[in-house]
Amino acid sequence: MTADLSFAAPDLHTRLARLAEDELDRLDFGVIGFDDDTNVCQYNRTESEAAGLTPPRVLGLPLFTSIAPCLNNFMVAQRFEDAQDDGAALDATIDYVLTLRMRPVKVVLRLLAAPDVPVRYVLVRRKA
Repeated sequence: MTADLSFAAPDLHTRLARLAEDELDRLDFGVIGFDDDTNVCQYNRTESEAAGLTPPRVLGLPLFTSIAPCLNNFMVAQRFEDAQDDGAALDATIDYVLTLRMRPVKVVLRLLAAPDVPVRYVLVRRKA
């Protein structure tokens, strides 16, 4: 099921929500899933290895304040908040630079949220 699941897949949000942990771990991009309180509930192997943070260190903690405060801005966190307040779906892809706990790393982020799916996602594709 994950072989045809790409970072740019048009129906990615609903498909991610159906994947088991081992399937998320086989994806070639980072997956950070979080709940309505912004607590991380999914963290795949690709993201763990790239960021140097283990799942036990990340799971259950607030994404935008404890794990990745570099995402706590109008470009990322505010978009999720606005979508939640509006009851609207969010599917945005942006170029970004991660800066916390590492040298600056250029990435592409995909932000996914939908009112009918309990998990929201920040997907991370590192640039070569």
